[in-house]
Amino acid sequence: MWTYPRAIGLLAGYGLDRMFADPRRWHPVAGFGTTALRLERILYRDSTALGVVHAVTLIGSAAAVGIGSSRAAARSTLPVDTVLIAAATWAALGGTSLSRVGQQMADHLDREDMASARALLPSLCGRDPDSLDIDGLARAAVESIAENTSDAAVGVLVWGALAGVPGILAYRASNTLDAMIGYRSPKYRHFGWAAARIDDVLNVVPARVTGLATVLAAPLVHGSPKQAWTMWRRDASQHPSPNAGVAEAAAAGALGLQLGGRTSYRHGVEIRPTLGDGSPPTARDLRRAVGLSIRVQELSAVGSAILAVAICQARIRRHRRA
Repeated sequence: MWTYPRAIGLLAGYGLDRMFADPRRWHPVAGFGTTALRLERILYRDSTALGVVHAVTLIGSAAAVGIGSSRAAARSTLPVDTVLIAAATWAALGGTSLSRVGQQMADHLDREDMASARALLPSLCGRDPDSLDIDGLARAAVESIAENTSDAAVGVLVWGALAGVPGILAYRASNTLDAMIGYRSPKYRHFGWAAARIDDVLNVVPARVTGLATVLAAPLVHGSPKQAWTMWRRDASQHPSPNAGVAEAAAAGALGLQLGGRTSYRHGVEIRPTLGDGSPPTARDLRRAVGLSIRVQELSAVGSAILAVAICQARIRRHRRA
């Protein structure tokens, strides 16, 4: 029954996230963030080398915890490894919380409740909410949901399939650290370089899986698979992020929208290239973006489970040949 613990655990963890979203108390990701802040207070200098030490120490420690717990679970005759993968997947996934925040933002924008919408935006992204009007808030939310579908959901599932609990924990640690110090502010331009680059590497595969799932899911939100594919291939490389551009360009095509343009952060303004050929997003488009995110997550959960089974089968065949 427990021949495929990784696949079963991934699907169970995904189901837990859909039912319960993020744990409200004692969230492991919040605990990691607190640890990262404490280490930063000790190590921080305007130095790339110390940033490398900071990132490698934290991400490596997360992977080591995963390796140790997985080895201990493997020695049990009970399905402890399946339970461990399910728990790690649930704790690391943020897809359901992302969808709920997106729906809340759409509700605020429908009511033109700008104060509530601006207060909620930091839950989605690091942009300056005070500089955004209703259309700017809608665009920021749509772009953030597209990008974070990959970061907060698909990446966890893909790395869970590829590397089990160590992959889940290392990926989530990298993603969290990138969100904390990986952006291009004067303070973190050097110290956050390593966190940003590690996150870029770990997201190469998840971002492309997200793009493919977006193409497949487009008809489920009355969108065009052809446009999703075309915008991905045409526009993704123009984005400053090698991975976010894939998720955002594919979503822009699937939803028939145009994303990008002037983007305001607390640390300054960036002029992003436009992605897609449609009109700017509205609150109604934001609801479609949430629906697209949910469908992409579902496809990715199933695909990751299939990948985990394939990896397990390959190991069994290799063991038999040996």
